[in-house]
Amino acid sequence: MYKLLIIPFLLSVLTGFSQTRDQKAVSLLDEVSAKTKAYKSIKAEFSYTMENKQAKINEVKTGSLLIQGDKYRLSVAGQIVICDGKTIWTYIQESNEVQINNLNEKDEALTPSKLLTSYNENYKPKIIRDKNQTDPNIETVELTPKASKTITKAIVAIDKTRLQVKSFMLFDKNSNVFTYKVTKFSTDVPVTNADFSFNPKQYPGVEVIDMR
Repeated sequence: MYKLLIIPFLLSVLTGFSQTRDQKAVSLLDEVSAKTKAYKSIKAEFSYTMENKQAKINEVKTGSLLIQGDKYRLSVAGQIVICDGKTIWTYIQESNEVQINNLNEKDEALTPSKLLTSYNENYKPKIIRDKNQTDPNIETVELTPKASKTITKAIVAIDKTRLQVKSFMLFDKNSNVFTYKVTKFSTDVPVTNADFSFNPKQYPGVEVIDMR
């Protein structure tokens, strides 16, 4: 199984990309980033598609994401990934096991928080025309990683009125295309510390694999 979503796309050195910066794209992403950081918390529901035409794969899932600063709780495809800012728990429902790892701040893993707030830090953005997009409020931005072994590009659809990400696509070197569409977006929702911690008592018989 693909180890989840946004979490595993580790960034490392790639060469040959254009250094040109699209100032309109930079400004838009800066506005989206600033507005997102201002929220006390975010709760989102989304649909998730993984497609590989060569391998004839087309998987469709739904999931949810809860964020507070660097903390998050991500549920999708039989997995729950929880981070309290220091520790990451990855629970796999099928095998009833949880893997525990330290969050390594030196790793440039693309966590949900970074995905929503660090576009201009990690990517070279430019505005593109999406012929399939008919909503005049949507601006489409292509993001080229400054450094990546896995992701070759990302395409983000942004509601420029609400300054909100509506969908994004990730393309990797193995011809996989990951598409995420936000179906519900709520801000400043009530959260507790328990939302960002794994409680084994809630999962009877769970196997704990501590990799710290």
